[in-house]
Amino acid sequence: MDDNKPHIRVVAAEIVRGGSFLITQRSPQATLPLLWEFPGGRVEAGETDEEALRRELKENLGVDAEVGALSMHVSHEYDRYTLDLLVYRASTADEPQPLGVHTVRWVPPSEFDQYEFPGADQQTVDALLG
Repeated sequence: MDDNKPHIRVVAAEIVRGGSFLITQRSPQATLPLLWEFPGGRVEAGETDEEALRRELKENLGVDAEVGALSMHVSHEYDRYTLDLLVYRASTADEPQPLGVHTVRWVPPSEFDQYEFPGADQQTVDALLG
């Protein structure tokens, strides 16, 4: 892994309801457009992982979330940067709305292969299914 590349710290939520996971589709204008991912986003300076995840879930999905334990940490090297993805178990009683994302779906693990995920998220999917 190239330590000279910038590292980007991103948090994501593993939200399960009725055996299905909440995934979101990136907007057509986003980096890696229209790929699917676990909801979340970048940790800003001065934020804890939990604060960042709650903020991102509120901004992108309009939900108030309870953030639980760290589920997994994946590092994935892209061409111009290294992504540190920290996935936390989370829950919400609210119904997610696609405010800052293209679409939201509840997907059972058996259907994950029908969705295209970016590299770091695919590693997460593989770990969940493994």
